[in-house]
Amino acid sequence: MKTKFFTFLFLFILSVSSIYAQQKSYEGVESTYQNNNFHDVNTYSHKFKSKKPRNVILMIGDGMGVAQIYAGATANKGKLNLDNFKHVGFSRTHSANRYVTDSGAGGNAIATGYKTNNYSIGIDAEGNPVPSVMKIAQQNGLATGIVVTTSMLDATPANFAAHVEHRNMMPEIASQFVQSGVNVFIGGGIEHFKDREDQRNLLEELSHKGYQVYENIESIKTVKQGKLAGFLKESKVSKRGNQLEETTEVALNILDNHRKGFFLMVEASEIDGGGHENDMQFTVDEMLDFDKTIGKVLEFAEKDGRTLVIVTADHETGGLTITNGNMQTGEITGRFSTGGHTGVMVPVFAYGPGAEHFTGIDENTSFFSKIIKVLRLKR
Repeated sequence: MKTKFFTFLFLFILSVSSIYAQQKSYEGVESTYQNNNFHDVNTYSHKFKSKKPRNVILMIGDGMGVAQIYAGATANKGKLNLDNFKHVGFSRTHSANRYVTDSGAGGNAIATGYKTNNYSIGIDAEGNPVPSVMKIAQQNGLATGIVVTTSMLDATPANFAAHVEHRNMMPEIASQFVQSGVNVFIGGGIEHFKDREDQRNLLEELSHKGYQVYENIESIKTVKQGKLAGFLKESKVSKRGNQLEETTEVALNILDNHRKGFFLMVEASEIDGGGHENDMQFTVDEMLDFDKTIGKVLEFAEKDGRTLVIVTADHETGGLTITNGNMQTGEITGRFSTGGHTGVMVPVFAYGPGAEHFTGIDENTSFFSKIIKVLRLKR
């Protein structure tokens, strides 16, 4: 009897120690990042030309939570372009089958208005294809665009143009992009458009459909109108520079030619990467890059006067905790609690005509119906 008791006690202590060790391993090493690349922040008037927007720009910071935003603000001496947003809320991010979502289900909810199972793309929880807000915008005569920092076939952007059972089905997602009718898409993923097992050359198919197909930033920047498929290598902001700002501006210039207006989705994909790697510099650099791009979009929206800008996230990544900082020097200290996603609510910011609809606490599925409502789209 004593032997059984001590055996049980030993196993109990061992299991508790194991759990504690796992928890300790993800307390994370506290790290400090000193920013030396500060950017200016402008203040905008909030004077718009109409109550109904002509255009909607949805900006998604993948993995961006409140801590990532405030880390970026601290690193930029207390100022972000996000400060211009006066309508603020929160989004609940759980998926249909998990408390903690992945980008597939998180992006699906934003794009289609349906909660779905983790890893699913463009389908509901029963596996039925559901239309994205981008597809409905197209059906109502609006131009559409997708601009990202990683692969345009990644989970979040894929939800706006494709319907597959699993986010890893990138060759199938690529073939659906060709058929999607999206006017402009810029990002990585070219390897799934050529040298395919099915022998299809999707780059040639895009050309036949009237797309200007380019594989470098300088050529992409020359495009002013028409349809564009721009392919770029995936890299951290330290290597790609201000590429997201530049490609977003290209998309805006092209889409603004369309009389009925446009819907554009811009994703800062690698804030998520910094969280997964528990890398403070990686995370903050990507957050600041996103904020610079937000500034570029606000500049367009201010001049246009008929553009609604929405900024949110699909989920938070890394469980970032800020432990210290200095607004005067741009120094920020923090640690991560996980190498994965977390279940916390993420912030929502809105600027422009219709921004008042994006306040309070709501489900991530609400973006779909609210965008359709403010644009007065027929479903």
